[in-house]
Amino acid sequence: MPMLLRSLIRRVTYTRLLHVLLGTIAFAMWLFVMDEHLYVPFALMALVGLIPAARLVEGLQARLLLTPFGYRDPASGIAAAPSRTWADRGRTVVWLEVRMVLGLLTGYLTVNLLGLCVDLARGTVGAPGRVSLIDLPGGSGWPTVLAPLPLVVLAGCVVWIGELAALLARRLLGPSAQERLTALEERTEDLLERNRIARELHDSIGHALTVAVVQAGAAKAAGSAEFTERALTAIEETGRAALEDLERVLRVLRESGAPPSARPSLADTGRLLESARASGAAVDMEVTGPVERVPGPVSREGYRILQESLTNVLRHAGPVPTRVRIAVTGKVLELEVVSPLREPARPGRGSGLRGIRERAALLGGEAVTGPRDGEWRVRVGLPLSGPA
Repeated sequence: MPMLLRSLIRRVTYTRLLHVLLGTIAFAMWLFVMDEHLYVPFALMALVGLIPAARLVEGLQARLLLTPFGYRDPASGIAAAPSRTWADRGRTVVWLEVRMVLGLLTGYLTVNLLGLCVDLARGTVGAPGRVSLIDLPGGSGWPTVLAPLPLVVLAGCVVWIGELAALLARRLLGPSAQERLTALEERTEDLLERNRIARELHDSIGHALTVAVVQAGAAKAAGSAEFTERALTAIEETGRAALEDLERVLRVLRESGAPPSARPSLADTGRLLESARASGAAVDMEVTGPVERVPGPVSREGYRILQESLTNVLRHAGPVPTRVRIAVTGKVLELEVVSPLREPARPGRGSGLRGIRERAALLGGEAVTGPRDGEWRVRVGLPLSGPA
């Protein structure tokens, strides 16, 4: 009983009742026009269900009236898309037929249970029953206490039929296997894009902040006006580049349908190295092979890997001599960053090295990081053809 009372105060209970009763409109119109051949409305509904747009209309209506989520929310488990296969059409036909049967059942129970309630009340005062299909003799002294009983039964039937309609809608109008696979692929792409954006923000902003901290510390220790001016210039340039990256990423997030502006690639490595050199690090770069022919995705990820590697050098070792090697050999892009190891290597809590490995793995490559012969090495190999 408490569960029934809770259901009766929910808005969705009455929207479900409305939805079920709307399913009998075709039958009622046919019955009004012609009181024979009652199978015709069911045949017409079957033909309507074969129309691809019928699934879209029924799905939106079911989302709106059968669930508390609203027609925009896909969490209802009901698809809102036209039929793409004959299986979708078949399930739509079954749904329309079931909806009509549930509507007729609800109408029948409503009329007769309300009539029975009235007859029980009339029987209390000795009047014969004339409303329901049950013949109650007059003067039988039906107690008044039984009169509300049909209303309780009717309330239970309304709740139960509404729940049944919502369950059947999820089964018959729910997404097909192909639609679920498509939604899963879209969700995966969205997560991958968000993960990529998070890595780019970490690399770009982290690099700018690291350069700023190193430059400010060096200027403070140097006590030279000339060095301080150079440090402020480097901080300004690095900060401006980071702001451009941040604005580009925010534009992508705000306008998911708009193409993103050009992301930095290996062609912009000079700007990256100048930023590190301005921090006091002596960076020696060696480039071999046709780097300009590296595919765009590989080139962009390679730039970010170099950026994060140099950021780690400045953050953990400071402005130390660093060797950078970029080589295109055969079908592989090789990147290597080597710097002196000033402190014992220990696992860090940051996500820089993890981001480097993730970027390499997404392109089907491999990243090796760690100390070797008193130096810290980051060595990455990226296939030019992308992941297999």
